[in-house]
Amino acid sequence: MDMKIINKIGSGLALLGFCSIAWGATPLVDANWVKENSCNPDVRVLDIRNKLDGGSKTTYMRGHIPCAIHTDYAKDGWRITVNKVPGLLPPVDKLEKLIGGLGVDNQTHVVIYHAGKNALDLGSATRVYWTFKVLGHDNVSILDGGFAAYTADKKNPLEKGNKKAEPKTFKATLNESVLATKEDVKAAIDSGVTLIDNRPNHQYLGINRHPKATRNGTIPQSKNLPESWLTVNGGGKFRDTASLKKLYQVADVSPEGDTINFCNTGHWASLGWFVGSELLGNKQSRLYDGSMVEWTVDSALPMSEQVKL
Repeated sequence: MDMKIINKIGSGLALLGFCSIAWGATPLVDANWVKENSCNPDVRVLDIRNKLDGGSKTTYMRGHIPCAIHTDYAKDGWRITVNKVPGLLPPVDKLEKLIGGLGVDNQTHVVIYHAGKNALDLGSATRVYWTFKVLGHDNVSILDGGFAAYTADKKNPLEKGNKKAEPKTFKATLNESVLATKEDVKAAIDSGVTLIDNRPNHQYLGINRHPKATRNGTIPQSKNLPESWLTVNGGGKFRDTASLKKLYQVADVSPEGDTINFCNTGHWASLGWFVGSELLGNKQSRLYDGSMVEWTVDSALPMSEQVKL
């Protein structure tokens, strides 16, 4: 091929990569995009592997995507426990400090990656993504399929050792439209808002419950759409939108209108929220981070228990 043509193609691809950053983030990026952009100064790749996927800082140091910074989803303060209710959104100032310490400012395109093993660890990525959205930072993406998708191509480069970020200033602009409170959920029961329970079916029915939940069952009027349905074979990669819409139909859940996703601690529900809001485009989707643990400790709140044992 003529070298002039090759140079033009190369320049065009480079410009395309730059424009994809300049025009704003898409909810999902693939491994090729990450390979080309992970060390871009306008991009910060976050490796959030943690105990939920068997990962840790040590795992990160053994091999990670070039220029990625590690932050442990389970340990670094992405979620907190208040009055024995785990999984709650931390105070804004704490999150600003955490995020700024990762070398992220308000102009940074943040790309999050999880281990890519299953829907559980994908929930780590969607919960961090949702946190950025609550803080008003829309320039954020998830690597679809996570670290497993990146390393599936043996030609993709890896780095070893620890990489420290130069701290930056991050200032939040709170976006409460993606967050639901206990009071919002109480009002939703009789107002026509769709309540989506993203827990496994046995918990939805009331057969079993989370160790921190004090009552079996679910919130009245809710529909069950288990988080494991939303990923390919329950793995770490999202299903395509056509399949997701079909599964919503099977679960008798509308992909449109005012919806609130919940689970036990706001982890699985973040995956459900991400599918509804970011992949199916329903911008009336909210996440109830307190979820069933917070709900069940208040004995005055109603429950629906379909299977009583």
